[in-house]
Amino acid sequence: MKSSDLYQIARNLMPGGVSSPVRAIQPNPFYTLKGTGSRIITTEGENLIDCCGAYGPLLFGHGFPDVSEAVKQTLDTGWLYGTPVPAEIELAKMLIFDHPSMEMVRFVSTGSEATMAAIRLARGFTGRTEIVKIEGGFHGAHDGVLVQAGSGCTTLGQPDSAGVLDDVVRHTRQIPFNDTESLVSVLDKNADTVAALIVEPVMGNIGPILPKPGYLQEVRKITKEHDVLLIFDEVITGYRLGIGGAQRLFRVTPDLTTLGKIIGGGFPLATFGGRRDIMEFVAPSGPVYQAGTFSGNPVSLAAGIATIKAVHSRRDLYQNLDQATTRIGESSEGKDGSFVKIGSMFKFFFRSSPPQNYTGAKESDTAKFRVFWEKMRTAGVFLPPSQFETNFLSDAHTVADVEHICRAYTTCLSA
Repeated sequence: MKSSDLYQIARNLMPGGVSSPVRAIQPNPFYTLKGTGSRIITTEGENLIDCCGAYGPLLFGHGFPDVSEAVKQTLDTGWLYGTPVPAEIELAKMLIFDHPSMEMVRFVSTGSEATMAAIRLARGFTGRTEIVKIEGGFHGAHDGVLVQAGSGCTTLGQPDSAGVLDDVVRHTRQIPFNDTESLVSVLDKNADTVAALIVEPVMGNIGPILPKPGYLQEVRKITKEHDVLLIFDEVITGYRLGIGGAQRLFRVTPDLTTLGKIIGGGFPLATFGGRRDIMEFVAPSGPVYQAGTFSGNPVSLAAGIATIKAVHSRRDLYQNLDQATTRIGESSEGKDGSFVKIGSMFKFFFRSSPPQNYTGAKESDTAKFRVFWEKMRTAGVFLPPSQFETNFLSDAHTVADVEHICRAYTTCLSA
């Protein structure tokens, strides 16, 4: 059945016909039948090089054998018990070893759940009510952070959401990315009521937008001076920018960290963690309640362990991916726009210079992006269907794949 026919059926069964707004491509999304390595196969038989990668989790591509085998072995013994399992201890040790800032962790199922719990924990630990977030920063679809959110909300022109109470949102203050003066101003006036600043160290859901040199270090200094907790949302950047994520790359130690996507190897898994004295406030050892039936799911844990083991055994993968995105950037030189990359994350913005914040990203020509996206798909390359989403490469992308992407970029941007 064609994707257009499937979509007509889906629209009667699910709001907008999709399970997440960013998938609502007009006039209809395409439906995927299979993913193998760097490619996906659609119901129409298109064989597309995948630069979306399920929006970040698939560092090793589709159907990664290590994860597949680990999951199969786990399924043979069972997949949900409602009890602790040895695998959660194994993966917790791995994450803590790779992230010195994380002395204890708590497993959850999604990045949204992790950021929600981290914010609740920050409030519970400090006894303060307010948080500060970055304009355009996306930290999941929960009430306290759905204020000028990035990703699908930006694309749809709905930065806020109906159903979010004013009484909730008024406890969330916003500042621009790459602007330490705004942070100082907010904290000077409200330090006694602000529990934490939550920030993507590299903005991924409207980017990538990179931190200016010294910005993250200055943010760490300012939050310490005001006795405000610093939460790094590394759901995207964790293991994407290297072992230890953005905090190791930029040498900044947050108080709390959220991880997701890659640590589950394509399965639902996330975590929040940080300093021991803060994490011990989480129930049952402390008064901050957090729970979940599927938290620490054995299948997801097995996939995560296999993925992190693979990361450690393939230390050259980050250098190779960085070289590949550099090559793609070179193919876009001289074109009307700006190419931004960091490691395996990359994007071509239809604006004259790389954006420094949410306001700058919104200045991009989305109509041009739409034409470009269609041409890239015709050329056999699937990019996230939004100017405000990061593209990703995986270890499964071959040299031939990268050269194909480069030729497509050159041709489609020229057109």
